[in-house]
Amino acid sequence: MRVGLFIPCFIDQLAPQVGVATAEFLQGCGVEVDFPRAQACCGQPMSNLGCREDARPLALRFARVFDPDSYEHIVAPSGSCVAMVRNHYPELARSQTERDALKAVGSRTRELCEFVVDVLGMEAVRGHYARRVGLHRGCHGLRELRLGAASELQVTASDKVECLLKSIDGLELVDLERPDECCGFGGTFATTEDVVSARMGNDRLDDFARGAAETIVSGDVSCLFQLGGLAKRRGGAPEMLHIAELLRDAVRGAGA
Repeated sequence: MRVGLFIPCFIDQLAPQVGVATAEFLQGCGVEVDFPRAQACCGQPMSNLGCREDARPLALRFARVFDPDSYEHIVAPSGSCVAMVRNHYPELARSQTERDALKAVGSRTRELCEFVVDVLGMEAVRGHYARRVGLHRGCHGLRELRLGAASELQVTASDKVECLLKSIDGLELVDLERPDECCGFGGTFATTEDVVSARMGNDRLDDFARGAAETIVSGDVSCLFQLGGLAKRRGGAPEMLHIAELLRDAVRGAGA
């Protein structure tokens, strides 16, 4: 199987190791990974700020770059950007032709764990990672993609990320009091409402601390940056890993 790898801007510019880990993990699953160099931003920042006319050409570019003749599936290590492509692209269309194209590309775009479980049919990973892990579920993955929720505020046993983590030998997933709670990042919210944002992030860190998490893992780099920055200010920061890095390392046995 051949997939198109979509690497969002945040990862490309600030955490390229996550993109590498995503490609390596998928290749280890027997997937042929192609990275089209013509890809660019998905347009989410502009759309979220209300600048939809600025986001529209980026959405149309995305549909052209990841055309269906080249890629049956598009995979991204970001619940946030996948939610943009799948749920909000049609809103940017000016014509039915554009709407159809944007709906089509959205239907082929999946978050990494979603792709592994739903398309590859893997609900378990053969690997080892001997640490206590706290799972932070990003809001877009939880509430828009429904990767692990039957309703907005209910995390269930169908959690696609959790089922992969629980299958890893040696990994102990810590219990959280609020497994559905936001980290407080929210894009520009972290700068326009910085005090509230920091309080929300520290609440998340307190929850992980109560569970004695040694590693905090998430499917969105932005959430990890938010929590990691706050944790460093507190001192004794736990390790922050994207789910792609943990899965890749577990398969390699690096977490032993």
